[in-house]
Formats: sequence, C-alpha cells, structure tokens
Amino acid sequence: MNIAVVTPVKHLPGIPELIKSKGNAFYLEEGTKQEVRQILFSKNINVIICNPNQQTYKIDQELLEGTQIGIINSCSTGLNHIDLDYCKENNIKIQCHKTDYELINQLPSTSELAFGLMLSLLRKIPESKNHTLNYQWDYTQFMGRQVKDLKIGIIGYGRLGKMMEGYCRAFGAKTYIYDPYVNVPQTSLERMFQECDVISLHVHVTDKTRYMISSKLLGLVEKDLYIINTSRGEIVNEIDIVEALNTEKLTGYGADVVENEFDDLTKSPIIKAMSKGKNIIVTPHTGGMTIEGQTKAYKWSINKL
Repeated sequence: MNIAVVTPVKHLPGIPELIKSKGNAFYLEEGTKQEVRQILFSKNINVIICNPNQQTYKIDQELLEGTQIGIINSCSTGLNHIDLDYCKENNIKIQCHKTDYELINQLPSTSELAFGLMLSLLRKIPESKNHTLNYQWDYTQFMGRQVKDLKIGIIGYGRLGKMMEGYCRAFGAKTYIYDPYVNVPQTSLERMFQECDVISLHVHVTDKTRYMISSKLLGLVEKDLYIINTSRGEIVNEIDIVEALNTEKLTGYGADVVENEFDDLTKSPIIKAMSKGKNIIVTPHTGGMTIEGQTKAYKWSINKL
C-alpha cells in the first residue's frame, strides 16, 4: 500500500512510525493541489491521509481523476474538504471519525476552544494583551462580562454541544438548547436571539444548517450578543455577521472557521472585518489541534487501514 500523507503529523508522538507500519509513506504535508496530484501519479498512491484543518484545496475530481486512490483516510468528523459525490461515483472509500463514538467522546478539544473563544471575547483578552504590550495599564477600557450571570444558547446538542453546555453550567451560566434531533427541553431560535447573551454553534453543515444564522435571526437581537462558531463557516452568512457588527446588533464574533477555507483567505469578509478592528476573533481551525487529541485521533484513524 502506497500512502500519501498530505497533512502535518510528524510532530505527533508515534504517528509516523504507525503510518510506516501500514505501507510505504510519502509526505507532502503542506503541498499545493498540483504538487499532491503529481505525487499521487509518480508514487502510485492508493491511500490519502488528510485532515481539513490546514488543507488549502479540496480533494475532488481535479485532484483524483486518473489516479489509483481507493481510500481517503480523514482524521476528522467533518468532510467538507472532500467531494463525497465524486468519491462515491468512483468507489473511493472514505474513512472518518463521524461515528467513532468511543474515540470522539474522549476529544473535548474543540469545545474547550469554543469556551476559550467565548471568554476571550467576553473579557477582551486580545485587546488587553495588546494594551500591556504597549506598556499601558488602564483596566477601565476592558470591562468585560461575567459568565455566571449570562444566558448562553447552545445550537446543536451532540457531543460538542453537550460539552460546551457543561462548561457553561460549571461557571454558573443559564443555558438554553436548540436541536430538533434530540429529545431535551428546547428553546426556539427566535427566543434565543432575543434573550441570550451568547450563542454557541455546534452543528454539521447540511442543506438545513447552511446559512441558518443570517439577517433574519440577527434582526431579532435586543441586547448585546456574542456568537461563537467552531462548526463550519457555512453555518452563518458571513456578510450578515459583519453587517450586524457594523450596526451593533452583534457585539462580538468568535470563530475557528470561515467559509471557503480552501480558497484565498484575503477574500474572507470575516477576516477582512477583523483586520479593520471589528470585535472578531478568528483562529485557523485549531479546535481539535491539541497534542493529546490529535495523537489519539490519528492512532485510531490510521489503524482503520
């Protein structure tokens, strides 16, 4: 078996050795789409090991056509970095962690980041750091919010949503849930946007969830609201998010994702707005990127081969 590793893994203890035990490994951890396609042909690659977090291209017909790829092994639950329809039509097997519950229940990293993004916005941590870097010491500019007294809405009550709610409740916040696929007390989206101080998104991208957060819901906001998005950029209408910040319907936006992560990031309306001083924090899809989490996940993923 010839394996192309197109995502960084050499920093994870034991993972390169494990990959080597499965076949002949060829590394192109930060290659372009054209470079990856070249190695797929030149090394007669059968398997691709990937992860969406640092991938700057989509694994699609343009990359795969004419190759010998039979398996795409993705160390992720989300698969929007792969053209699933093309793979199905061409009998390419997709391996991922979407239903690996024994594993993913051990991986709270993304929820921990969601909580961290929320605290960073509520307590103005990035601005405070920049303030002290300039040898200034005026706390009055950085009066924040106390989690204990907030109402926090959780949209999506799967594994990560439940973890996020647990962290919020541990801090004393009152939590509200919206998820039509689970049988728990529910709060409507409309009421959430009217009453909550923070809303955190924990859903997969589907036809029903794509752009579910748009001007229609943002227009209902009646007080300061922060939105946290560690799901996918496509869950929100990013243009509407920026407009809500401009009109002060939205107080802050914290995200680990943007739409079209595999495209030119200079086109991202969210990153552009952040660069212009809007109250936005964007991290480069680091949610699951912890040494502990990634080592466990890649071991599980590679052993599927």
